[in-house]
Amino acid sequence: MNRSKAQTTRTKGAKKAPPRRMSRGFVQTGGILSQRIRKATEKRGFVETRLLTHWAEVVGETTAAICRPIKVRYGREGFGATLTLLTNGANAPMLQASLPQIRERVNASYGYAAISHIRLTQTAETGFAEMQAEFKPAPRPAPDPQKSAAMSERVSDVQNSDLRAALDALGQNILTRKSAS
Repeated sequence: MNRSKAQTTRTKGAKKAPPRRMSRGFVQTGGILSQRIRKATEKRGFVETRLLTHWAEVVGETTAAICRPIKVRYGREGFGATLTLLTNGANAPMLQASLPQIRERVNASYGYAAISHIRLTQTAETGFAEMQAEFKPAPRPAPDPQKSAAMSERVSDVQNSDLRAALDALGQNILTRKSAS
């Protein structure tokens, strides 16, 4: 048996060298995890994590509230990539209409025409343990106090309290719609 010197020292219980420590003091978590984050995002095709981390800045708050980027797939010829967005079924038609603007904004953030196609994937609002997509509705403005009081007064004659509360809530929702002003 010819054992090398390294194998012999390992089997005899020699002390291992202590792990190499960084002598920079406190280090930001992002700096420590940047390699792992890059590897995880590259598996989904994101060469730069900026699209994921600054999604709301790239496409705008209202669009970011209804969709999330989940994958970038590059074609074999290299003529542009396909960006896959995750959204719920109710917002998909509205998002479909704004795909050209989304493509322009994403390409502007990359600095060149990196994305040539955008594909939508629909899911329930919560689910799929890997994604855990939660889409928050866009914030609604507060209704005009006078109109709100008038709406509550209109339904005050309803005898059934549950029906009265439902009609009042419906009226308040109508008053807070953007086109109601």
